[in-house]
Amino acid sequence: MLYRIFRPIVRFIVWVLNGHLHVHNKNRLPEGTYILVAPHRTWWEPILFALAASPAEFMFMTKQELFQNPVLRWILTNAHAFPVNRAHPGPSVIKIPVKGLKSGNLSLIMFPSGTRHSAELKSGAWFIAKMSGRPLVPVVYQGPLTFKGVLARKGLEINFGDPITLERRIKLNEETEGKLNAQLEDAWKKIDNELNPDFEYIPK
Repeated sequence: MLYRIFRPIVRFIVWVLNGHLHVHNKNRLPEGTYILVAPHRTWWEPILFALAASPAEFMFMTKQELFQNPVLRWILTNAHAFPVNRAHPGPSVIKIPVKGLKSGNLSLIMFPSGTRHSAELKSGAWFIAKMSGRPLVPVVYQGPLTFKGVLARKGLEINFGDPITLERRIKLNEETEGKLNAQLEDAWKKIDNELNPDFEYIPK
């Protein structure tokens, strides 16, 4: 319930601060729940992705340190976020999102690289897709990478790609994960090019 209350408030804040959130190819989003996967470029991407894919509701993986503040913990919990220990991720990192996806109520936003400063893709998204039976949907953000750029009202561009369905019979190992990661990176490159063929991500 509170998620639905937060969403129009956040949408209004984004409009006031920037006013140029552009969503492309939303028609590619599948029916039911799914896993949005993106290369991590800014800290505000999850917010923009959730707004862009509305009315779907999303779960978010959040570093457990943010849950130490009681006020922030209340906000995060009601925004469907759940804590993750990055140094020692436990089974809940898989179980919680799989349960939410299977419930049919919550989709998931994930960054397979984990952080904005890593290009190495991890296998968590594929395990969750396999166990939940839900597709991965590639999505990219192009726009300002600093808050100053957001306030300068530069365009915030979100582009969705075609769903990637993982066959249940596929065994996840080093070889298959390498092929799947290459497929995902190709999908990101394709939808980046759809927005801007000259786009190049340069971390700030």
